[in-house]
Amino acid sequence: MVFWVFGYGSLVWNPGFDYDEKIIGFIKDYRRVFDLACIDHRGTPENPARTCTLEEKEGAICWGAAYCVRGGPEKEKLAMQYLERRECEYDRKTLVNFFKEGDSLHPTLTDVIVFTSTPDKVNNKYYLGPAPLEDMARQIATAYGPCGNNRDYIFLLEKAMHDIGKLSP
Repeated sequence: MVFWVFGYGSLVWNPGFDYDEKIIGFIKDYRRVFDLACIDHRGTPENPARTCTLEEKEGAICWGAAYCVRGGPEKEKLAMQYLERRECEYDRKTLVNFFKEGDSLHPTLTDVIVFTSTPDKVNNKYYLGPAPLEDMARQIATAYGPCGNNRDYIFLLEKAMHDIGKLSP
């Protein structure tokens, strides 16, 4: 078995697992939003960070990186275990089509795994939902966890999008 996973947040600049191929591109009908609580990397349970999740939106595109893991069941199992542990705040794995710049009509890859979250505060304890920009900015500016502060997450995401030629996260 071979699998592909799409990264649109910290996986873009810090995948952290052994992969065989990386392709820059985008998925359709999703946009990146900062509506997910992170309590174990860039925040704490008392002061959660705001990190990315995806929101369905017709006509939107979300740029990022698709990573391929191949090489046998053990390698694939280790990579998926790592991803599930790291992406534990996300409660869904969604399959999407992945496109490369220059061809938005024909997917380069199909059935690419992307970690997403249910936009429901009752059923998903990590979903924060939208908030006024000032409130989100204050939360991002003050949250800090074992992997550093929430501000760095935003700045590293901006740098990663700049590096792949897509300035706007």
